Amino acid sequence: MTIKKLVEKITQLIFEKKGSDVKVIELKEVSSVADYFILCSADSDTQVQAIAEHLDKSLREKGIRLWHKEGTTALQWVLLDYVDVVIHVFQKETRAFYNLEKLWGDAAITEVEDKPKKVRAAKLKVKAEGTAKKSTAVKAKTEKSEPITKKSSAGKPRVKKEKTSGAND
Repeated sequence: MTIKKLVEKITQLIFEKKGSDVKVIELKEVSSVADYFILCSADSDTQVQAIAEHLDKSLREKGIRLWHKEGTTALQWVLLDYVDVVIHVFQKETRAFYNLEKLWGDAAITEVEDKPKKVRAAKLKVKAEGTAKKSTAVKAKTEKSEPITKKSSAGKPRVKKEKTSGAND
C-alpha cells in the first residue's frame, strides 16, 4: 500500500468512528519527522480511545504495524506512530491548546471531509384495491380521509389514521 493510500484509509477509519476536523499535514518538504501528520478531534475521552483502537486494529489487520503509541492513559491526545504517518487523535480543547496546525504552518495542510455513503431510496408501492390502477389508488388515498390499513409482521391489520382538515376539527 502506498503512503497516499494509507493516508486515505486512515482518514476513512477516523470517519467511521465519527472523528471530526480531520486535517492532513504533508511534512515531506519541511521535516524528516514523518511524511504526514493526520490530526483529528473527538468529543470525549471515550471517543478518543475508540478512534485510536479502531485505527490500530484495522491497520494491524491489513498488516500495517504500529511502531509507537502514546497518551492512552489520559486520553486527551493519543499519538499513533506508523513511522511515515503519525496520527494525532485529540480532544477538542487539547487540540486548540497545542494548535499543531500553526506549529507546522509552512507545510501543506489539507482539510479532509467525510464523504457520505450513497443510500438507495426504497420505492413505495401502493397496492390498489381490485383492478384499479396505481395512480387511481394514490389519488383515492390523498382525496379521502379514510384510514389506510397495512398488515403488521404478526399478520394483523394495523390502522394508520390520517389527519383531516375540516369543520369537525
